[in-house]
Amino acid sequence: MNLAELERELADRGARSAYLLAGDESLLRDDALAALRRAVLRDADPAFHLDRFDGAVTPGELIDALHTLPVFSAHRLVVLVEPEGRRGSARALLDAVADWVGNRRDGTADASVLVVVAGRPDRRARWVKAFADAIVSCEAPTAARDIAAFARAEAARQQVALEHGVAEALAERIGPQLQLLRMEIAKLALLAGPGEAVSRAHVGAGTALAVAEPIWDLTDAIGEGRAADALRVLGRLLGAGEAPPVLLGALASHFRRLLRTASGAEVPGPPFVRKKLASQAKRYGVARLRAALGALHETDLALKGAGSLHPELALERLVIALAA
Repeated sequence: MNLAELERELADRGARSAYLLAGDESLLRDDALAALRRAVLRDADPAFHLDRFDGAVTPGELIDALHTLPVFSAHRLVVLVEPEGRRGSARALLDAVADWVGNRRDGTADASVLVVVAGRPDRRARWVKAFADAIVSCEAPTAARDIAAFARAEAARQQVALEHGVAEALAERIGPQLQLLRMEIAKLALLAGPGEAVSRAHVGAGTALAVAEPIWDLTDAIGEGRAADALRVLGRLLGAGEAPPVLLGALASHFRRLLRTASGAEVPGPPFVRKKLASQAKRYGVARLRAALGALHETDLALKGAGSLHPELALERLVIALAA
């Protein structure tokens, strides 16, 4: 199921005894966990009704938490993060999860609700299969139409009206950077003003690609193999206060447009922009552009906490790799 389906299920029938939030997109995982927390705990004090295990935990400690009875509440919430990444008792812990979930296949909620959060679980594993259809997919959309659908849903959640084509424009310019999309929609609502719909003109004036000229400087340096110049431009952008996710979103959008150009698709924009895109696309070629998008995706994961690199260092490494 996806996040929307989870929210409908919680509203219609309440929580099951266990869920697995699986996927790399931290925003979707956080939103799903927040929805479960509201449904399970309601107004109960989390100090007494929420256990979260981020570090080492033994199977016994997990089972004890699951069997702890709630106080002045119908349910407790037990959250286990990345169980496959643990050392030592990881196998025993995963077996304990599989046994506990497997014994509750009827789907009814116990006194405790278990929520396991895992970025890339092994879907062949017994403990993952035990969740059956209680797995919530938390992967960022990759197709433009799905990104646009997320933008429309997010605008509805924020009660922001979008004119026709705005969601598609946001998908084109920002791509699958869901946290950035969320922030941009909120910013565009302020730009449009109370009661006004966000237009494509607002998107052009207000989104991250308002830094277009410096981005051209950066992509020109990268495409020509001038790594030192590219790093200097990147440093200037970061020094001016541009957030790493904003810069990454701008680069991702640019390289997607380059790939479309290299593949023969028509990219909208003024003639001088299309000429610039055609020139850069020719220098890269389709194979290199696809590899660049892979590197951009890996950096996106790093910025979301998948690695130990500082965001600025992750961007620097990306720029060096793209310019190599």
